[in-house]
Amino acid sequence: MQLSLPGQPHLTYCTNIHAGETWADIRSALACHLPVVKQQISPDRAMGVGLRLSGVAARELSDPITLAEFKRFLAGGGFYVFTVNAFPYGNFHGARVKEQVYEPDWRGPERLRFTNQVADLLDDIAPAGIATSISTVPGAFRANATTPTDIAQIVEGFVRAAAHLDGILRHRGRTIALAIEPEPACFLETTAEAIRFFETHLFAEPARALFARLTGTAVAKAEGALRRHIGLCFDVCHSAVAFEETAAALAAVRAAGISVAKLQLSAALRATVEPSRLERLLGRFDDGIYLHQTVQRRDGALTRHTDLADAFAAVRRGEAGGEWRVHCHVPVFVDRFDALESTQQNLREALALCRTREVSPHLEVETYTWSILPDELKSQELAGDIVRELQWVRTELGA
Repeated sequence: MQLSLPGQPHLTYCTNIHAGETWADIRSALACHLPVVKQQISPDRAMGVGLRLSGVAARELSDPITLAEFKRFLAGGGFYVFTVNAFPYGNFHGARVKEQVYEPDWRGPERLRFTNQVADLLDDIAPAGIATSISTVPGAFRANATTPTDIAQIVEGFVRAAAHLDGILRHRGRTIALAIEPEPACFLETTAEAIRFFETHLFAEPARALFARLTGTAVAKAEGALRRHIGLCFDVCHSAVAFEETAAALAAVRAAGISVAKLQLSAALRATVEPSRLERLLGRFDDGIYLHQTVQRRDGALTRHTDLADAFAAVRRGEAGGEWRVHCHVPVFVDRFDALESTQQNLREALALCRTREVSPHLEVETYTWSILPDELKSQELAGDIVRELQWVRTELGA
């Protein structure tokens, strides 16, 4: 739904919440949940959809008959798609995901092919006149992007994607932004790293020259086009896990002239308990499916662990103490439970900024972990939990 706030942003939830990798499974989940959510959140006006597509689903939806049926579903239900999560290419629920969620990454052609396919679909299904976005992997898993060749391949992939988006704009009038999503343990992990990458690589002379060659754009205009088509997906959970100050991080992005194409509204786990209780309390979230990057702050220093198992090993070595933050998306309406807390305050700060100025055109609640969360954090009805999150966000926004 579109909100009466500065910039009139669109608010939705990300449908990566729903299990399903084939288009049939995704379509079934949308038909089951979207009408229920809309009835309680936006009964009298159109409701935006944050669509998640896997590689398989994108290929299947590209069939003209299948695509036409989906467009009828959207129109008939009062829904519209303005953003797509094209981050997880393969399976995202029910089986081990971990670091495989970043594959294929931006070093190879399959990620570019998939992203361009999603862009073409988004251009077709989104309403006319609405700027749209696609969130994507932050280059690669950090361990897989260590050489100059790796970095050059990532840059080229992003530039080629921007060239495709520029072609959509020139030929069909649709503006689509690729929203790169920094995440702990990835090639782009922090906001500062992302800004540096944009300034020293994506907007640098070699990237501008490649974009100009691919699009026929004058080199002098290439940087402006790159800035239009490539921005950030600022995930508040990811930023909080890195112990960033939310307002300061967003201010730095704005000062660098980088767009926040999508603001993902999310909260992480936070623990300040005594070391003897840490593993027992956090172990409930060590599900074996998702990568739970963990950062410890002790005496002002940050220690990063790729997963909870690594953090627990450090605790057993006597390296505990201080504050721990875990990349595990928890309901945005929760600030504490048991002896644990969330980073909800970071999210409140982001939403407070949205009340006073345009932060991003797209606001998307992204708590995709409902299936593995402890029972005390959720109800028996997923649609009710989604509604509760969206209502909490609207209350915070005053919208």
